[in-house]
Amino acid sequence: MLMMQSVTALRFFQTPLTETGTLRTSLLHRSYELLCFVCVRELSGPGCRRNLSYKERLRNGIVGIEKDDAVALFQTMIESRPRPTVIDFNRMLSGLARTKQYDLVLALRNQMELQGIAHNIYTLNIVINCFCRRRKLGFAFAVFGKILKLGYEPDTVTFSTLINGLCLEGQLWSRVSEAVALIDRMMENGCQPDQFTYGPILNRMCKSPWPWICSERWNIERSSLTALIDSLVKEGKLTEAKELYNEMITRGIDPNTITYSTLVYGLCMENRLDEANQMLDLMVSKGFNSSIVTFNIIINGYCKAKLVDEGMRLFRKMSLRGMVANTVTYSTLIQGFCQLGNLNVAKELFQEMVSIGVPPSVVTYGILLDGLCDNGELEEALEIYEKIQMSKLDPGIGIYNTIINGMCNANKINEACNLFMSLPLREVKPDVITYTIMIGGLCKKGSLSEAGLLRRKMEEDGIAPDSGTYNTLTRAHLRGSDINNSVELIEEMKRSADVSTIKMVMDMLVDGRLDKLS
Repeated sequence: MLMMQSVTALRFFQTPLTETGTLRTSLLHRSYELLCFVCVRELSGPGCRRNLSYKERLRNGIVGIEKDDAVALFQTMIESRPRPTVIDFNRMLSGLARTKQYDLVLALRNQMELQGIAHNIYTLNIVINCFCRRRKLGFAFAVFGKILKLGYEPDTVTFSTLINGLCLEGQLWSRVSEAVALIDRMMENGCQPDQFTYGPILNRMCKSPWPWICSERWNIERSSLTALIDSLVKEGKLTEAKELYNEMITRGIDPNTITYSTLVYGLCMENRLDEANQMLDLMVSKGFNSSIVTFNIIINGYCKAKLVDEGMRLFRKMSLRGMVANTVTYSTLIQGFCQLGNLNVAKELFQEMVSIGVPPSVVTYGILLDGLCDNGELEEALEIYEKIQMSKLDPGIGIYNTIINGMCNANKINEACNLFMSLPLREVKPDVITYTIMIGGLCKKGSLSEAGLLRRKMEEDGIAPDSGTYNTLTRAHLRGSDINNSVELIEEMKRSADVSTIKMVMDMLVDGRLDKLS
């Protein structure tokens, strides 16, 4: 099926393109080969072979495994010496459960017991899940009782699975006390309910469940309600989270600092920054101490929305409230001003943080260097780079990548090469980004042969080219109408199964950019 879809897609492209000459025909033909290669590789990969050891089979994944193959694999594991660990058996059972072969999992688990193979809490959680999925809730709770009898500590997965089982069986409202008891038991065991705990409950309730949730019938503590608000925010259900918050207020359940901070975070994620600011003010008016983390969340929201001046106003407001900005605060604002091209304010903030004793981190330096290089201020970036060299900070490869990229963009390719070649002396190992930047610089200079040599050195150093590397080289060769090297690159991509560059070539074929380049 996958092969047929690929061939059909290729024919869609092929019809309007066959009249555009040798370059297109050559590239299109090899694109077809590559697409077929990828499809065949997917269909005949290692996961499809039955002659692998059980360890290789488990490592490759058993998604889609047939029942007979699963039984044969289990028998191989049983007969293996030394016998596989319980972790290996759990991996197999979990994989089968994901394929919804619940009865088979339960049958194999029985065989494990007969063979005297040990189990742990993870094994029993898998069994509980299978019973719940088969709507056999009585058996699931029996396994829960076994967990307690054996002295295991039920975890969040155990409780959440059982609650989900109640929901799947459609008995949530008739067995509310059991659901509440499970949540209470979770809290007593130190397990924090999360979105996986509450999600099934909420999905099976009416449109506005909050009056019931907050009522005495449920008797859920504030900490649990806060966890529920956190879960809703993480699922992107901010409206429901605010409804629950309002219901808490109505019922006289006081939110705490975590409740407010969670809502502030959710409002910022939806770009409702004014509301987030109002929530922060309300939090302070209620006598809660707002943390620097809460302020940083809102400042980051303003900067992402390119409302950096608003972020600065909140930054000054912090000082009036006795809050001391930290490295994250300054780094966020510096990045915001750099992205707007307002380097003067970014540099002033950097100087301010240094003068009051807030230490810049490598991230702070990287942000400022990136901003300077992007805005063509390479010389000043190099001055800051020298300060990093004299400090005790380890710049890491990220800083060097920024500087080398800045040099290449400023057409200082030789200087970039010199810095690149000095990296081993500095005990810094270039990564795929470093090589790709340097290859791009050489291509920009027109030194395609040197770029090719550097690509080979990259592979000798054990670093595989990625889609960015292939895209950079392919574009350069296409600009020079170098069909032979373009074909070689496509052949290499076939071996590495890199599809993104083929997509780039196909896009260039479709919109006519190859005609313009050639």
